[in-house]
Amino acid sequence: MWQTIVEDFSDIPDVAQLTRVVLRLLIAAILGGILGYERELKRKQAGLRTHMLVSVGAAMFVLVPQQAFMDLDGLSRVIQGLVAGIGFLGAGTILRNQEREHIQGLTTAANIWLTAAIGVAAGLGREATAIAATILAIVILALVPRLERTLGHTNSSDPK
Repeated sequence: MWQTIVEDFSDIPDVAQLTRVVLRLLIAAILGGILGYERELKRKQAGLRTHMLVSVGAAMFVLVPQQAFMDLDGLSRVIQGLVAGIGFLGAGTILRNQEREHIQGLTTAANIWLTAAIGVAAGLGREATAIAATILAIVILALVPRLERTLGHTNSSDPK
């Protein structure tokens, strides 16, 4: 019985691999949390927890195939499926208000999509790329609305 338990937990064979997996998942969670917190501050429905889970889930979808030594073609198919699935999740955040004739949630949907991509980058061990993308996203989410207001541009499809 003990041997069966040991075999079932053999996907992380040593401390180095454990550290790598935990670090990648933690980075994915933190970066997803940063993007989700920004959405929470703007009182959007998909916030901190949703973004963290999307990012960690995306990281898991690429970590597990890597651990199973999946070839690049197989990993590519996993990522393609992930992108399609995240599209459905993002679509759930988009609402059309017929009374005011505008669409809400496009920025949050795009943010969820980007959060999944950041999770994929973290899961693949591309932590610096994931961090750079998160910083750029925060800059876009924080500065572009101010720039739009300064220039007198209002985006009627996604207020705030």
